[in-house]
Amino acid sequence: MGALTIAVRESLARARAGEPLQPEDAYPLARAEGADLWALLDVASALRDHYKGRVVTYSRKVFIPLTNLCRDTCGYCIFAKRLGEPEARTMTPEEVLDVARAGERQGCKEALFSLGDKPELRYPSYRRWLHAQGYATTLAYLRAMCQRVFEETGLLPHANPGQMSEADIAMLRPYNLSMGIMLESVSLRLLRPGMPHHRCPDKVPRRRLETIAAAGRQHVAFTTGILIGIGETPEERVDSLCAIRALHATGQHIQEVIIQNFRAKPGTPMAEHPEPTLAEMLRTIAVARLLMPQMNIQAPPNLAPREYRWYLNAGLNDWGGISPVTCDWINPEAPWPKVAELDDVCRAEGFTLRERLALYPEYVREGERWIPPALRAPVAALVDETGLVRRTVEGEPLGLGQAVRHEGGAR
Repeated sequence: MGALTIAVRESLARARAGEPLQPEDAYPLARAEGADLWALLDVASALRDHYKGRVVTYSRKVFIPLTNLCRDTCGYCIFAKRLGEPEARTMTPEEVLDVARAGERQGCKEALFSLGDKPELRYPSYRRWLHAQGYATTLAYLRAMCQRVFEETGLLPHANPGQMSEADIAMLRPYNLSMGIMLESVSLRLLRPGMPHHRCPDKVPRRRLETIAAAGRQHVAFTTGILIGIGETPEERVDSLCAIRALHATGQHIQEVIIQNFRAKPGTPMAEHPEPTLAEMLRTIAVARLLMPQMNIQAPPNLAPREYRWYLNAGLNDWGGISPVTCDWINPEAPWPKVAELDDVCRAEGFTLRERLALYPEYVREGERWIPPALRAPVAALVDETGLVRRTVEGEPLGLGQAVRHEGGAR
């Protein structure tokens, strides 16, 4: 390896010394190459080991796409459908519960609800359908489905419905162990004509930042992150990460930061847009670790199936949700890896894989501040003293049914 550039060497020295990095410290790291990149990865790995140890986590989940109608038209998205298209659909309660029960049988603990942003504001006929079912908004319907899934299957919901008001978060909180929204980027350039967030009112950075801040005020453990490769610069990636860090400094509620790589989808305006390279992913994961050394940093393994093991060398400590039942409805072309495969990869790199809930262990251990009353007993039945999913005598993660028997009760 060659000599490090002066700016990178100075920034890495500050990070090693435990000094908080400023954006200008991280900008050169976000473009690191060659020897600079290898040194960045070394420091990020060391910080991860210091703050998180050598345990890497995942959540066993089902993915419930409650509705794929959306009022936004992001240039990279194939999840959202227009009303009238053959694939446009809103799940019925029976369909939701069928998926949840399938997950319960497979030992899942998390029910991840994803859906389009406020489709009732775009489609009057859908709004009339909601009203006929007794719901004023899509989020009210989501709240009812979260409650039913929890009460009838024991799965612990995590809602990811896009932009939410303070009142929306309060409504959803009683039956959600955690919630989330991807910040994606703070770059206003991405809202311009020809850019991926043009005419997407729910992708205005200020509004998404307000949602994240509101969750902190209500003590909701929150997941967020950035989407890289959609036209932002490396410096804008740093700015987005620093915005997340600032919100967490106030609310202490951001339990996880996701670094997600853009995947080009046929039939979208960005079908020919280049995807981020492995080096870009490694740089961004590592920079996130240096900016937020104590944070849980995640990147989805299914979006880089041949390369994700490298993420462990960049400071990652979580793989996100993995489903044995449902596909990734946002990226349906990218199947989840098997948990056994993840375990093999972690072992080969010197790590231990452990299952967590939709609430990270440090938040589980704090208990009542973060866990809604109805969910406290089920959470306690599932976890050990570390806050991770308890293992059986055979060393396998505890299932929902086993947890109920362990507590001597039944739903």
